[in-house]
Amino acid sequence: MNYPDAANIEELNRFLAIHPDTQMMEVLTVDLNGIPRGKRIPRCEFETFFTTGLKSPAASALMNTHGDVPDDLDIAMYEGDPDKIIYPVAGSLSTVPWLKSQPAQVMASYRELSGEPCYRDPRNVLQRALQPLLSMGLKPVVATESEFYLLEPNDGGIPRPLLARVPGTDIRQPGSQFGMMEDLWDVDEFLESVRSGASQQSLPVTTVLSEFSGGQFEINLHHLDDVVKACDQAVLLKRLIKGSARQHGFGASFMAKPFPDMAGCGLHIHVSLYDQQGNNIFADETSTATPPISDKLRHAVGGLARTMPDNMAIFAPNANSYRRLIPHNYAPLSPNWGYNHRSVSLRIPVSGLADTRVEHRVAGADANPYLVMASIMAGLHHGLTAKCDPGAMIMAGQKLLSEEITLPVRWEPALAQFERSQIMPAYLGEEYHRIYTLVKSDECNEYHARVSPLDYEYYLRAV
Repeated sequence: MNYPDAANIEELNRFLAIHPDTQMMEVLTVDLNGIPRGKRIPRCEFETFFTTGLKSPAASALMNTHGDVPDDLDIAMYEGDPDKIIYPVAGSLSTVPWLKSQPAQVMASYRELSGEPCYRDPRNVLQRALQPLLSMGLKPVVATESEFYLLEPNDGGIPRPLLARVPGTDIRQPGSQFGMMEDLWDVDEFLESVRSGASQQSLPVTTVLSEFSGGQFEINLHHLDDVVKACDQAVLLKRLIKGSARQHGFGASFMAKPFPDMAGCGLHIHVSLYDQQGNNIFADETSTATPPISDKLRHAVGGLARTMPDNMAIFAPNANSYRRLIPHNYAPLSPNWGYNHRSVSLRIPVSGLADTRVEHRVAGADANPYLVMASIMAGLHHGLTAKCDPGAMIMAGQKLLSEEITLPVRWEPALAQFERSQIMPAYLGEEYHRIYTLVKSDECNEYHARVSPLDYEYYLRAV
C-alpha cells in the first residue's frame, strides 16, 4: 500500500514477535461523531490487512450517535453502499490491556478503491482542512485536553458521579474540591491502568488532575506537530479511559454536561504555528508588550472568532452539548479572546516566545476531535489570509461585567448557521459539509420528537 500513513508488514511482524499469542485484532475506524467503530479480525487475516488492506462499506462513517444511517441520506439505495479500502495506520498497532483476551487494536482509515482519500473519513476531512496551511509553509503544533466524569456503579437508570468518600465513613465528599490529591488517591488503581495502558499504546499522557466537580478528571496529551496523529491519540485515550474504568467496575463519561448542577466537560485544543525555519509566527520578538504577540496571531484569532459561529454544530454536536453553554460555566457564549483568562473562548496562555499559542476552549468533550481540529485549521487559515480583526483583547484579571451571548447556543440554530456557512464547505469539502448537516439535523429532529420524562413532570398533570 502506497499510502503515506499506512503501516507495513514489518510493523505487524515486530508486534507479533513481542506478543506471539495474539489471536484477534480490533480494527477501528472513526465515524462522523468521533465514535470508534469497527470489527475484530482473526490472526489468519492480519497479514492480508497489513499488505493489501480490507474491503469495508463506508456507511458506518456516516452514522448518527446511536448508530443509524438517516433515511434522507439513502446511501444504500443511491450508491449501493459500495466497499472502500480500509488500511492500518502506521504506529497505532498496540495491545488492548483492559481485556482479558488481550486482542490487538489498530487505527484504520478509508481510501477509495482507486487509492484516493475517501471523503467520508474524518481523518481525511482534517487532512483536507490542514492542506491550505501546509501550502503556506506553516506547520501547526497542537495538544488536546479532555475532561470526563467517572460514574458510580448503581442499579438505577440515572448515572451518578463517582464521588470521594470522607475517610472512615460512607459520607460523599461535598464541594468541587478542585485539585484535591486525595481524589486521585481514591482512583489510583484506575489511573495506574490508564498510565500503563498509555505507555503500551504509545499515548504521550502528561498531567492528571481532579477538576472543578467531584468525580470529574482531566488527562492531557503532550503536544505534537502531526495534527492527525494528535487526534488519533485523543480518540484512543478516550477509549483507554473508558476501558480502564470498566476494568475497575465503574464507568467513564465524556458527555458535555452529564449533571445539571456540576461542571461541564470540555475538549480544549492548544495550537501554535511555525514557519519553515522553525519560528513561531504567533510571537513578536521585538515587542515589549505583554503578551508579545504578532499581527499574525491577531489575524489567526480573528479567523477563529469569525468561523466560530459557523462551527458550533461541530464544537457542540449533540443535544446534551448545549446544556454546557450557560453563563459563568467557563464555556463559550461569544467569540471573545484574552490573555491568561479562562472565561474567554480563545485564550492566550502565559508562555515563552517559542510556545506562544492559542487555547481553543469551545468544544465539548463529546465532540469529534478530527472535525474540531479541522474547524480550527480552517479558522487559522481564513484569519491569516483575510487578515481578520479579532477586536479588543481581554487582559488578565479583567472583570467581564456581563457574558454577552452571540454564538448559537441551541442545537437547531447552530445547525442552521453551519448549513449556510460560506467559508467551511471549501475546507471540509462540500459533500461532507452537506452530509454532516443532514445527519446531525436528522438526529436533532429525532431527539426532539421523543417524549421525555421531563414532559410528564412539567405538563402531564398541570395542563
